[in-house]
Amino acid sequence: MKPVRFYGSRLFRHLPVVDDNMVLQGMVTDRDLRSARPSTILDEDERQRILDRVSMAPVKDIMSEKFYCLDEESTIDDALQFFTIHRIGALPVVNAQDQVIGIFSLNDMMAAYRCLFGLGEKGSMLVSIKDTGELGLLSTLVRALDDKNIRCTRLIRSPGREGRVPPAIYLRVNTFNLSSVHQVIEDAGFTLLPPDRINREVL
Repeated sequence: MKPVRFYGSRLFRHLPVVDDNMVLQGMVTDRDLRSARPSTILDEDERQRILDRVSMAPVKDIMSEKFYCLDEESTIDDALQFFTIHRIGALPVVNAQDQVIGIFSLNDMMAAYRCLFGLGEKGSMLVSIKDTGELGLLSTLVRALDDKNIRCTRLIRSPGREGRVPPAIYLRVNTFNLSSVHQVIEDAGFTLLPPDRINREVL
């Protein structure tokens, strides 16, 4: 069975099954393959007989016919919801004719969010600030940074978690002198939150 050899040589964990027109029929995952393999408690001859039989079986005999997929207009937030709710690691992407045009994996999503939030950019630093809820707070913050020619690339306002984590403002700045950025923010009347505050919010 080709998927067995393919998984073994390429380390892929999710493979779409398509018909002659590339229309999605199902998915074969590493879990499907493990389920098809014989139990380790069987004697060697019996295990080999089952392995031989499985290796000749068509993919449709072991594929999952219940699956989820994304279309061309789906967002990375859509993918995140699928990954979180259904605990899956990859989703086939189909066009309007249900033809497979790609696979979107957890790694793809992480790479997309890294780009979206500026992780790994040269000189990129994340700063956490206490959110008092005052009107015009974000405008005041951005203006204070602009006045000092500090480039702010991302700005996020988080409501926090009731009883656990207070509201906060996260901003990502391009700088190699983070202490000077902190000083500008404090001089503008803001309260910096410690680094562990960011970790608690993420977790």
